[in-house]
Amino acid sequence: MNLATLEDRTPRGIAAELGRAVRSGELAPGERLPTVRHVAAELGVSPATVSAAWQALRRTGLVVSRGRAGTFVREAPEPRLSPRVAGLRGGADDGLRLDLSRGTPDPALLPQLGPALRRVSERATTPGYQEEPVLPALRAVLAATWPSPTDRLTVVDGATDAVGRVLDLVVSYGDRVVLETPGFPPFFDLVEALGGEVVPVELDGAGVRPESLRRALESRPAAVVLQPRAHNPTGVSTTPARAASLARVLRRTTATPWVVEDDHSGAISTAPDVSLGAWLPDRVVHVRSYSKTHGPDLRLAALGGPSDLVDALVARRMLGPAWTSRMLQTILLDLLTTSRSMDEVAEARRQYYGRQQAVVAALAAHGVDVATPDGLNLWLPVRDERSAVLHLAAHGIRVAAGTPFLAAGTTGDFVRVTSGLVPAEQADEVASALAEAATA
Repeated sequence: MNLATLEDRTPRGIAAELGRAVRSGELAPGERLPTVRHVAAELGVSPATVSAAWQALRRTGLVVSRGRAGTFVREAPEPRLSPRVAGLRGGADDGLRLDLSRGTPDPALLPQLGPALRRVSERATTPGYQEEPVLPALRAVLAATWPSPTDRLTVVDGATDAVGRVLDLVVSYGDRVVLETPGFPPFFDLVEALGGEVVPVELDGAGVRPESLRRALESRPAAVVLQPRAHNPTGVSTTPARAASLARVLRRTTATPWVVEDDHSGAISTAPDVSLGAWLPDRVVHVRSYSKTHGPDLRLAALGGPSDLVDALVARRMLGPAWTSRMLQTILLDLLTTSRSMDEVAEARRQYYGRQQAVVAALAAHGVDVATPDGLNLWLPVRDERSAVLHLAAHGIRVAAGTPFLAAGTTGDFVRVTSGLVPAEQADEVASALAEAATA
């Protein structure tokens, strides 16, 4: 690789050039980078300048340091990660001040589990392997708060598990599946793993655009997957009026596809709880996750929909995991019905909303106007995606590159920022770095 013609010899410019070389394959996975002193001599800059560039590359996860052996291009990710999810994985927290790349909740804002754990039976017992998979008391609590009437409710191991199990039942090889773009990266990988074809639909500030959905339905898809609230990555929540419009579009199709709704942020969303099930009860499966609100490691989500589909899903699970741990269900039931836990979740919702407002206001002060997102994430347009990621890494801030969130054939430069993790007192500092990165 020849760096002699490089014009921008700042740490950011050097890091950006190396990043392009890695993406193009000029620098292969596992290949050793030139030494800092060699590059410094070739460019006529100080070793400190090159070291800063190498540090920025390490923060983005493109390269790894192996001590005296040198710095190497990161090897291919573990096969346990699907392609788009692998593209989101960051590197080591080397000198990192803020990791805003993961889309996870603030651990300090999750309800305390101690009281609930103390109230769970000391013995992990179950009456039998073929018993009802959902605790009756938990089902009653879920049904009382469900956004639309539903035939059946069950509990599975998280929202992605729920969506995956539904698609397993309704999508065959070669079927088309409508997904939002930008959208949740694992859903793209999931459809491809099932042998399906992604049909993208676009969003605006009120949710999926009806005209975009109408065009997508011309392909006669088997399923439509939507995020009705706190959309990941944009933070858009579907308005009740838009939900009604989408339902009308779906009703006009010759063969209405299955609609799967991923309400992943639930009680930390500030938007109304909407579901197309209010208009299409026979074709909508609604999923409510408790990862963002009560803890990712609980791995719990509720799923409600028509009896024929939910019964088939439950029957298929009985040939595998059978049920989701009733101990975990008991903990969730306690968290959903205890005033202290309910107050803690309400406070988390207030905190996240305040943080989002603070970041958006600070961005506006730095000349970048974006809408206040719902939930945890902010979708930021940038001039050059890779340069923005490297620029922020140089400031000790990790964000997620936007490419994994875009359907194939969709273009644009973005980064996803988990701005719900930014304390209000750091909002201006972070917004300043984001504004600079947007024009990098």
